Amino acid sequence: MISNQVLQSTIDGIQTIAKVELGVMDSEGREQAVTAPVFSEAASFVPKFAQSPADTQSWGDFLFFKIFDEQVLEFVLVIQGGGDNGLVIGKMAAFQIQGLVGALKERYDRDSFIKNLLLDNLLLVDIYGRAKKLHISANTPRVVIIIETGEEKDQGTLELMQQYAGAGGNDFVTAVDENGVIVVKDLSEGSKQSDVQRMAEAYIAFLTKNSITDAHIAYGTAVGELKEVSRSYKEAKMALDVGKIFFEDRNIVAYSQLGIGRLIYQLPIPLCKMFIREVFGSNNPDDFDEETLTTINKFFENNLNVSETSRQLFIHRNTLVYRLDKLQKSTGLDLRVFDDAITFKIALMVVKYMNYMSKMDTFEY
Repeated sequence: MISNQVLQSTIDGIQTIAKVELGVMDSEGREQAVTAPVFSEAASFVPKFAQSPADTQSWGDFLFFKIFDEQVLEFVLVIQGGGDNGLVIGKMAAFQIQGLVGALKERYDRDSFIKNLLLDNLLLVDIYGRAKKLHISANTPRVVIIIETGEEKDQGTLELMQQYAGAGGNDFVTAVDENGVIVVKDLSEGSKQSDVQRMAEAYIAFLTKNSITDAHIAYGTAVGELKEVSRSYKEAKMALDVGKIFFEDRNIVAYSQLGIGRLIYQLPIPLCKMFIREVFGSNNPDDFDEETLTTINKFFENNLNVSETSRQLFIHRNTLVYRLDKLQKSTGLDLRVFDDAITFKIALMVVKYMNYMSKMDTFEY
């Protein structure tokens, strides 16, 4: 359904050019948009005109024109003024508005189709049937990109991205909830999965330029068929969630880069609790002091290299060895041994995941 704002903008433009007053009403005479408050008298005649077989009719100082949407009366256009050219002006204005109604309806239908496609609400036969009707290619490579900001309902972001990424071309920009904006990116023009990172960076730069500085972007893997778009969307959603847990320092996260974080994210909480008890026993990993956590993280960053870690921490090698020995006594794990280091790293990630989930679903472990 065309908005009153679009109608108002359209007839204001026509009024400026043609120097006539215009009003758009529904079939019962209710005003939708007017250029001047002169149509209250004409409104009483609209229902009679709507029921008549005529497409154009004059009454008093007014000319009436019917505007259809697929042979169904959508609006009645009323004009006042124009002299001998009034009939031509009215027909041209009616034609313009009717074209807008059709174009916006097709856009709405395409948007509705993409939303249902993302949410997996369509049968396979419906996907290809509706795609053909809406002139959407079924075998074009695509990737789904999700943009999330702190903006309320992301409405401002949606409008900006529709202007930036959805203007022309074969990309779709939509939203299926209040938490993010979705871009279904067409990769048919030589774009590859590796190019999506650069596209995401361009989106961040564009939003930052428009005063949206807290945007986070996640994207799935490229898919070759329309029916697989929902899979790329699910991957992007997971990447967004996992990124909040394990990659807080990144504002762009790809599903293909999630690594072990993707597996941990799918673990049930009871299993996580059991694993943590087995690794740490009665010790609570949240009780590690800042010095210990800094030492552990820096040791992992340097691939278990004692010399490089001690250099970056500005401590003597023996001091680092002492800290690692102390940690081994309290946990039973020696981070200088690869298997123990892997177990410890995974355990810390599991704790991080549990802490995140506790904020979402309030539980204790």
